[in-house]
Amino acid sequence: MSTAAPPRPPRARRADFGTFYRLQTRWMDNDIYGHMNNVVHYSLFDTAVNGWLIEQGLLDPKRGETYGLVVETGCRYHAEIAFPAWIEAGLRIGRLGSSSVRYEIGLFAEGQDLALAEGFFVHVNVTRGDHRPTPLCDHWRRVLAQLLHEG
Repeated sequence: MSTAAPPRPPRARRADFGTFYRLQTRWMDNDIYGHMNNVVHYSLFDTAVNGWLIEQGLLDPKRGETYGLVVETGCRYHAEIAFPAWIEAGLRIGRLGSSSVRYEIGLFAEGQDLALAEGFFVHVNVTRGDHRPTPLCDHWRRVLAQLLHEG
């Protein structure tokens, strides 16, 4: 029985993502060690995905009948990020289900090819009133399918 860890997948490259959302780090993002605290990576993921959804006219946080409820997350860290820095968040769809979407995000330093961190989260589309899963409408599916990543 082998105790060796499975090999780690290679770092994502800029070309692995269909679109990018630009974000700026903030002074408060740095921790006592001088780099961006781990929890901030998740905040950047969430901001990039929801910002892109709003820009695409898919998400109306205040009046929309449905929204995505996060049910699973993960992150792999490759290199430090610290304030001040501009981050380019690469976005792609890893899986498009009937009522769920797996968003995959790569955080890149401006103009750099290799991701500093890679994360994902799964949204389940729910109705605002009762938080019950509901299928994604055809319009959402068409827009999201543009970022569907085969791989």
